[in-house]
Amino acid sequence: MKRLFGKACAFLAAALFAGGLTVSSAQAEKIRIALAETPSDELAAFFVALDRAKANGLDYEWTAFSDEELAIQAVLSGQMDIGFGTPYAAMQKSKAPIRIIFQLSKLKFFPVTSKKYSKLEDLDGEPIMLHSRGGGTDSIANVIEDRLGIKFGERSYVPGSANRIVALIAGQTDATIVDLSNKNKLMKQEGDKFNVLPMFEVDASDEALFANLDWIKANEADVDIFVKALLSVYRDMTKDPTIISRETDPNGPIGQLPPEVLGNLDTFYTDAVEGGLYDADGGGRKAAKADMEWYSAAGQLTGSPESLNIEDFWYLKPLDDAKM
Repeated sequence: MKRLFGKACAFLAAALFAGGLTVSSAQAEKIRIALAETPSDELAAFFVALDRAKANGLDYEWTAFSDEELAIQAVLSGQMDIGFGTPYAAMQKSKAPIRIIFQLSKLKFFPVTSKKYSKLEDLDGEPIMLHSRGGGTDSIANVIEDRLGIKFGERSYVPGSANRIVALIAGQTDATIVDLSNKNKLMKQEGDKFNVLPMFEVDASDEALFANLDWIKANEADVDIFVKALLSVYRDMTKDPTIISRETDPNGPIGQLPPEVLGNLDTFYTDAVEGGLYDADGGGRKAAKADMEWYSAAGQLTGSPESLNIEDFWYLKPLDDAKM
């Protein structure tokens, strides 16, 4: 989920995920990728793209940070080359020319509640459990308030959609916002006890790939390989979501996940594609426009969407070239 820019770089070292998540020892010519979380089913498509890019000559290493904000800081500081996230506040506040080059996933999250509520308007004045202060679910809550003219009651924060589902089932909250996968699991297992409230369509980015513009231009060939690989995977999985499980390297980081996770990859990606989690064309101008509107309304960008220039936040050339 999303986190606003603001933590000090001094915390970066402590945030690295234990267990050797760097692929190999650092070398100057390798692209250094900052993941905002540890490998999971949600990253399987990304690692398939990495394997395709590697087959076309891309040399890379990756490091998993415990927090998206830290991954953003790693790119800002030059410790990493490419990062995961939607660093709009950082891009607007920082002097570094950070730009997004590919939309990895959309903000497809779902308000789920006990049977006390049947529509979003019922949550006016009611407490809600979210992921993190200033994060993606926080921004969703802000936009819901703005669009519907309501005001949530007390906001509590529990990281991880799965953890918030546990809290919901345990009666520790009556309302939360979770991702597509956990929403589906809840309704499959306990659908008679909870409601998924009707939600407006969102095309804004949840996760995106970004880097320093100077670095992108200095490493144009590698960036092109990477973006073409990502685009090929997204287009292929839109046609056939089972391509992800078939191309997952059994010896790679996704292949080492528990069997119950690997066995559910086809279901996860079929549901995700059908649910509109991914844009087969990598987002581009459509995503950039949606992001301007969303993150402005969410309070993470200063200025009206009409006053914001997408080229101050996105560098579209690699994606445009990949589509040719």
